Amino acid sequence: MLRIDFVTLFPEMVLGVLATSMMKRAQEAECVAFGTSNPRDFAGDKHRTVDDSPFGGGPGMLMKAEPVAHAIESLGEADAVVLTDPTGPLFTQPDALALSQLGHVVLVCGRYEGIDDRIRQRCATHVFSIGDFVLTNGELPALLMADAVVRLIPGVLGCEESLTIDSHSDGLLSAPQFTRPEEWRGTSVPPILLSGNHKEIEHWKRREALRITRGQRPDLFAKAKLTDADLKLLD
Repeated sequence: MLRIDFVTLFPEMVLGVLATSMMKRAQEAECVAFGTSNPRDFAGDKHRTVDDSPFGGGPGMLMKAEPVAHAIESLGEADAVVLTDPTGPLFTQPDALALSQLGHVVLVCGRYEGIDDRIRQRCATHVFSIGDFVLTNGELPALLMADAVVRLIPGVLGCEESLTIDSHSDGLLSAPQFTRPEEWRGTSVPPILLSGNHKEIEHWKRREALRITRGQRPDLFAKAKLTDADLKLLD
């Protein structure tokens, strides 16, 4: 069973999300266990201070290294201690898969203007970015990564085959999907999907995945491992 702990100033925010939907079912099935550690519990003053102004000046406050480090250490030995930071590489599906195969992952949630960089230097094993934008907190990126990781644990999804058709599972975006009714507001389902010809349907899905990835995410398409059959479909 994978254990995922969060170092966070707002445990109620994290645990509230994890107590619903797929994350709740994953816990009930004993596929994953969640926990939290609050740096305020390790602050050394009566006000439970966890932030201070940055050396060298600048706006805002930074989370102090000592209470964050104690919060991490209180969780015991971890296989991965993960920070989210714009300096890190983009978090990807292979990263989620690698984390899902570990025994204990700690996700550190920043606040204010960030965390004293010595936590990255001394405590973190991984640093990831989730995109080129800024949020008010680190809980949302941590929850996003936890969701991506947990759904890859065997037994979490009701249909394991779903993992094989996910976007990014093979380096490409997924083909469009449709359900009933066959026509909705003047737009019909592509006829090939109603044909019953499974071979042709798979060809159509692959061709659409290639087309969409090439058009919408040329960066992914450039890295995709294409077969001779893929090249024929593109032609």
